[in-house]
Amino acid sequence: MLQKCEGIVIRRTAYGENNKIITIYTRELGKIGVMARGASKPNSRLSAVTQLFCSGYFLVTTSTGLGSLQQGEMVDSLRFIREDLFATAYASYIVELLDKSVEDKKPNPYLYELLSQTLHYINEEYDAEVLTFIFEMKMLPVNGINPVLNQCAVCGETEGEFSFSLREAGFICHRCLGKDPYHYKISPAAVKLLRIFYYFDLSRLGNISVKPETKKELRKIIDAYYEEYSGLHLKSKKFLKQMDTMKDMF
Repeated sequence: MLQKCEGIVIRRTAYGENNKIITIYTRELGKIGVMARGASKPNSRLSAVTQLFCSGYFLVTTSTGLGSLQQGEMVDSLRFIREDLFATAYASYIVELLDKSVEDKKPNPYLYELLSQTLHYINEEYDAEVLTFIFEMKMLPVNGINPVLNQCAVCGETEGEFSFSLREAGFICHRCLGKDPYHYKISPAAVKLLRIFYYFDLSRLGNISVKPETKKELRKIIDAYYEEYSGLHLKSKKFLKQMDTMKDMF
């Protein structure tokens, strides 16, 4: 069946001398894999539209297995992301996290908008690290690992000083710290931002500014939570950590 869809290239693999297999996350069809024949040739009409992170309209022939890309019309190449090493690292992690979190051919327009908005904000040179935190927090429900962030995970209190507990999968208040002696003590700023990133609408994003020490707290908590509950092991995460180490050196 021939179908037109709006999508973003989230993975590509060379196949033979001149072909590519690309994975597109689409608004209409969800995640699909298609063969782009001849796309590796420099003069191919499919060369530009099959670049990683490219967003556009795709005419595909779908089947029970791998589909076929017939035509593509680029809307945005996200040039800054592809030319900036740090932006590339964050964007690569974001698309791999999405890729590993969703099944094929399960449409989710909300997730498509989340991916599109996040990549476009990075391309507009917003803080890529903070945008990655937001994306990670919003992918938790997709992976079925919802943390308790609106109250104490033990007693249900909404007022007090909060720490983060992996054991209780969320915030615990100062009254319940004894329930988890290995809890993470975090600042009120980190508590607030974890809640905001989890609940707020990304389309309402304004100027974002997070202190370096707060970023370190957020990274520690989010990494620990994913490691404990998600079962995901992403190659791009290792690369991203190397990039973060390099960034700290500058």
